[in-house]
Amino acid sequence: MKALLIAAATATLSLAAVADANAWTRNSTTTGPYGGSVHSSGSGSCSGYNCSSTGTYTGRYGQTATRNSATVCDPATQSCTRNSTVTGPYGGQVKRSSTISR
Repeated sequence: MKALLIAAATATLSLAAVADANAWTRNSTTTGPYGGSVHSSGSGSCSGYNCSSTGTYTGRYGQTATRNSATVCDPATQSCTRNSTVTGPYGGQVKRSSTISR
């Protein structure tokens, strides 16, 4: 039975990967112990050494924050740089940049 479940899960993941190996989406809703819920959704894609993603987060009182990110990797220097901007429900922004290298 366990082997059958693992095989079914693997087949499902393989079919999902065949649909578009360079793009993804996600949706999630979490409900807390007092009934409040938070919803998040996001999507992203990659092409060559560049990836981008967006996300939306809606809190229990309906306020929404968004995130936009872009990552660029340089195989010659074996480094990647990610820039992201989060915009809060009242328009304020937080910008972040990070670089990782081998």
